[in-house]
Amino acid sequence: MTRYHPSRWASIAPIGALAGALLAAACSTAPTRYYSLAEATQPARPVAAAPLFIELAPVAMPERFARPEMVVRAKDSAGGAQVSILEERLWASSFESELHDALASGIANRLGAVDISRAGRAQGRPAVRVAVQLLQFDAVVDSRVDAAFSWTLRRTDEGPVAACQLSLSEPVATGVDALAQGARHLTSRLADAIAASVSAQQAGKQPVCAAG
Repeated sequence: MTRYHPSRWASIAPIGALAGALLAAACSTAPTRYYSLAEATQPARPVAAAPLFIELAPVAMPERFARPEMVVRAKDSAGGAQVSILEERLWASSFESELHDALASGIANRLGAVDISRAGRAQGRPAVRVAVQLLQFDAVVDSRVDAAFSWTLRRTDEGPVAACQLSLSEPVATGVDALAQGARHLTSRLADAIAASVSAQQAGKQPVCAAG
């Protein structure tokens, strides 16, 4: 007959409780999800008479956004002062890199241009340098994404600097997935506006700072 040893069962019980707590914690942890700002489908590239080279500088932004985690605000946050950093909702790379790459490819595709942001250009070939700054980015859960940007255009060979500033707002449906989709759509609208300003500058006109 097995004898009951209180001390033995007392030592096993805490181990079982700890294992149960760890299992419960593992089950309650939300799976990590990754998002991209790149367009799902790229617009048709126009046929350029002569190659145009586009060079997009690293996007300047406040340090609090320069991270892979999504930074959001609750819809009912009083005055918008309280924000949350979502550890399980990440951009595919850091937010500034994700925004840079989406804009670089989007602008180049809209213009039928060559993106030389990373590869560099051949010696003596002029390019349009684009510098973008994120002034505001407010992702409100179950509501909208608001953002403000400024950018400058400078040809590497000649001409004055052109400057633009633009505020955008994108309504979103419920959930964080909708926020990511809204941010992607907003980025696409920004690429439209920057590409239009480059086209105007190339035609010798004053850039129009507007989005479609």
